[in-house]
Amino acid sequence: MKALVTGVAGQLGHDVMNELAKRNIAGVGTDLKEVYSGVMDGTPVTTMPYIPMDITDPESVRKGIIDTGVDFVIHCAAWTAVDKAEEMPEACRKVNAYGTLNIAKVCEELDIPMMYFSTDYVFNGNGTRPWEPEDAYEPLDVYGQTKAEGEVAVREHVKKFFILRIAWVFGVNGKNFIKTMLNLAKNHTTLRVVNDQIGTPTYTYDLARLVVDMALTDKYGIYHVTNEGDYISWYDFACAIFKEAGISTVEVIPVTSEEYGAAAKRPYNSRMDRSKIVKAGFEPLPDWRDALRRYVAILKEM
Repeated sequence: MKALVTGVAGQLGHDVMNELAKRNIAGVGTDLKEVYSGVMDGTPVTTMPYIPMDITDPESVRKGIIDTGVDFVIHCAAWTAVDKAEEMPEACRKVNAYGTLNIAKVCEELDIPMMYFSTDYVFNGNGTRPWEPEDAYEPLDVYGQTKAEGEVAVREHVKKFFILRIAWVFGVNGKNFIKTMLNLAKNHTTLRVVNDQIGTPTYTYDLARLVVDMALTDKYGIYHVTNEGDYISWYDFACAIFKEAGISTVEVIPVTSEEYGAAAKRPYNSRMDRSKIVKAGFEPLPDWRDALRRYVAILKEM
């Protein structure tokens, strides 16, 4: 297998490239940025080829995929600024929907597999039942709508596809909730965190292992993937972060989503049914508390 990985400047793309390198699988990284340099086990990864590619430009996508001679596309690039998407819906759609469509059409032309990463935001967030892969789309905001449109593009054009819906993502290469909490703790003694949105986190280092495991098979389909463990609120997660980091100087105050007042609507229910992973014969991700422990340890060394 030789894989093209989009969005290597982000959290997931960074870790997927490192996982490919770790297993001596050929990979080509792409992003809008001109330079890509990853880190694997503390060592810079500079041996993997990199090409600049604009996923919103059909010709750039076609040239990038064909010229590199890859036989699999792992599409990690995405617009993930949820609140900003409400202000700039077409810019978000250009990346998440049209950019994905551009890739899907080339994969269709070449008859090669494609993996696309979606989100819990494609659902309406109601109830308490964990969402199953076959549940219907009913997004609450622009971000969720554009990610659903990306899913439709993949399903309509690619015969051999994986769609992995993930949630509450964190990794070493980029911004995330854990880094935000730890940075805020440096100059705040109290923090307000919502306690009515429930789900589980996803550590991109763990996810990357499963991504490559899946890519080496033909067990195509839609999967829900987060770290294992109990369902929690963002408030619970914040408390666990400070406990793991040994920070006792910050009081975390639980508030409702309405009290917090974000621009975009978030799903209250982000519980994901992950059972299909095991049924398909894949190893599930470790418990999120174990992932948090390992992640915080890495941050302390950086």
